[in-house]
Amino acid sequence: MSVNFEYRRHYARAWLWRLCGRDEKAFAQYLVAHRLQPDDLPSARHLAFIAAESKRYAAADKWFVECLRLAPDDAELHYNHGFVLEQAGSSRAAIAAFSAALRRKPALDRAWYGSGLAHARLGEHAAAAEAFAHAVELQPMHAEAYYLWGMACHHAACPQQVAEVVERLVNFDAKLAARLVRDVGREDDLGPLVPEMPF
Repeated sequence: MSVNFEYRRHYARAWLWRLCGRDEKAFAQYLVAHRLQPDDLPSARHLAFIAAESKRYAAADKWFVECLRLAPDDAELHYNHGFVLEQAGSSRAAIAAFSAALRRKPALDRAWYGSGLAHARLGEHAAAAEAFAHAVELQPMHAEAYYLWGMACHHAACPQQVAEVVERLVNFDAKLAARLVRDVGREDDLGPLVPEMPF
């Protein structure tokens, strides 16, 4: 099998520019490398990540789609695509991407968390609560996921679930549990669950 030396030259240049923190120059070299070898996943992945890191979400979306053309069963790529879509405000498309990731890797807690954020942004609080519940089962010390789960339960009119979230959260992040109690306006009934803070 012949080696595409021109491709390797541009890929190596891109890698060096990336190492030096010159991402725009790296992007240009990875772009040339990908044009020389269109079925190359590593160059497409680098292009997607550089675009995402620089908040050029439309370009990142395009390159994650290209990555998924080359590796359709890669759960992490589906998750990263969903993250970019959510950052761009395309919550419905983000949910579809996170769902694709979870079909391939159900224990991918980041995808459950991202799905919760996207559902919450759309006002789908029951679905958000379910997603955050999965996230905390997989990452039991993820305090922010607990807080968001509690808020989603509150907005979904599930007061007993809010109490259960507070009871669990207070065991390892009493300060955030106190914030949750305040933010849902339940100091009277849930306040006693939270110890007095010395701060």
